[in-house]
Amino acid sequence: MKIGFIGLGNMGGPMALNLVKAGHQLSVFDLVPASVQKLTEAGAKAFASPAEVAAQDIDMLVTMLPASAHVRSVYLGENGILSTVKKTVLLIDSSTIDPQTAREVSAAAQKQGNAMVDAPVSGGTGGAQAGTLTFMVGGSEEDFARVKPILENMGKNIVYCGGTGNGQVAKIANNMLLGISMIGTAEAMNLGVSLGMDPKILAGIINTSSGRCWSSEVYNPYPGVVETAPASREYTGGFGADLMLKDLGLATEAAKVAKAPVTLGATAQQLYQTFSNQGQGGLDFSAIIKMLQKA
Repeated sequence: MKIGFIGLGNMGGPMALNLVKAGHQLSVFDLVPASVQKLTEAGAKAFASPAEVAAQDIDMLVTMLPASAHVRSVYLGENGILSTVKKTVLLIDSSTIDPQTAREVSAAAQKQGNAMVDAPVSGGTGGAQAGTLTFMVGGSEEDFARVKPILENMGKNIVYCGGTGNGQVAKIANNMLLGISMIGTAEAMNLGVSLGMDPKILAGIINTSSGRCWSSEVYNPYPGVVETAPASREYTGGFGADLMLKDLGLATEAAKVAKAPVTLGATAQQLYQTFSNQGQGGLDFSAIIKMLQKA
């Protein structure tokens, strides 16, 4: 297929490369020339703006952008996607943003005749490179059926979540729980080691007992426990603490709209905010254990 792709960062770049490897023709844009170069070297064609990408003869257009403000600008701005895109193009936004923005942008797209789905991802940069991401898709069932074959070139779990915005709902609920569970795991590991426990033995007990969770078993925050986890490479190359802070903020803001209590989610947000204020936001989010160790 002919696909437009806007946003070629740590996640979007590998995702776009996987589409090229699958045989699709890509038209791309990013503000960073080096990111664009990686795609053009692989066979994609670069353009000077989102509007230029959208104006091409394409079947679908994928965006992977940092935040809600960027999504609004890239889609709704004066030189944005909706100013030039043909009505036959199906739009896929894989950014992680708040559900309300996803619904507003989708409504604007549909008003001018463009079908649109929100399809945020889980799986990190490793999943993006390996093509094993999980996509959480919100939109009509008909549009989900249309985008699923394309998303399968970038991920292995493509999940239909319901109506427009529900992909974002699933993503922020999951990441709120992840942030909470990582803090709990960090506290447990720090407590056990402080009381004289060997970290690997403690983790082994947790991982075969009632405290078992992904944050301990796969992504343990204590160095050396899981060799493939960021904790074992000085908390680099993972999901940044500032990105977790962003997602927790999306969750707490959405909770206000829904009038749903998220006491632990709000506490997790404050802890990650403190960690970021200490200049640690660029480290993997599991590095939150460092704040406990200092305390």
